[in-house]
Amino acid sequence: MTDTQLSPSVHNTELTAHTVTVTTGIGLIVNLALSVLKILAGTLGNSRAMVADGLHSLSDLVSDFAVLAGVKIWSKPADSRHPYGHQRFETLATLFIGVLMVGTGIGIAWDAFSSWDEGNISNAGPVALVAALISMVSKEVLFHWTRHKGKQVNSSALIANAWHHRSDALSSIPAAIAVLVSMFLPQFAWIDLAGALIIALFILFSAFKICSPALGSLVDTGASEDIIERLHELAVTVEGVKGIHRLRSRYHGGLFVDMHLNVDGTLTVNQGHDIALAVEKLLLEEGPHILEVLIHVDPWNDKKH
Repeated sequence: MTDTQLSPSVHNTELTAHTVTVTTGIGLIVNLALSVLKILAGTLGNSRAMVADGLHSLSDLVSDFAVLAGVKIWSKPADSRHPYGHQRFETLATLFIGVLMVGTGIGIAWDAFSSWDEGNISNAGPVALVAALISMVSKEVLFHWTRHKGKQVNSSALIANAWHHRSDALSSIPAAIAVLVSMFLPQFAWIDLAGALIIALFILFSAFKICSPALGSLVDTGASEDIIERLHELAVTVEGVKGIHRLRSRYHGGLFVDMHLNVDGTLTVNQGHDIALAVEKLLLEEGPHILEVLIHVDPWNDKKH
């Protein structure tokens, strides 16, 4: 039996780092402008919901800085201390963004409850509505563009940041509704506080969607059964493969796969190695973002098996 360490798939880390940096940098500029706009508009327009929305945009700035700082680390090539690469730092950055959103959501909800308890309710002005509309359009565009770039380079942190943009776009909807109700139905001015609470729930839900896969990666959760079944189906189509067992996976930036491969026991080592290389090539081409494959070649004996 032999262990065959197959070369990792080609991964242009420089292109990935550049894409993440440029995309996040543009998002940071947009977030900074929106944060200032919404907080000022919320303050001048007497809208708690809009101020909460502005604080949400402000939290986007922190996540942008986290991604910009982290990409320099996780894009480094593997070394003696990190033989599998530095991609887990991207997972940590993703988790940080999620935790940051949890804190933002809880803070906004606390402020809304406190204002309600203190009777601090006032009618919102039109300037807050204008800011909400600007935010909805710009952040929705930013979400789609950032997510596209994240999928393009398979960056979980960039995709997480995209969803942070989407949660900001969605949170502007209840903010706009709250401002409208408060403007035209003064007796329902408390709707503005309810809007802030709804925004907090949006943020917490988005945080859960971000943190869940990141935590799964940190505790070495493997690929789903459907993906494992697909990998098995691909591997057994290669000529010379007699069987597959001990097929395992884990996420480390991308998907790492290892398996035991049965080949005819009468083949030479080189022949067995060639079959393993063919399996590797197929999995890297057809599998879901696979970065590396480790194959242990076992002899197949017709009588034994």
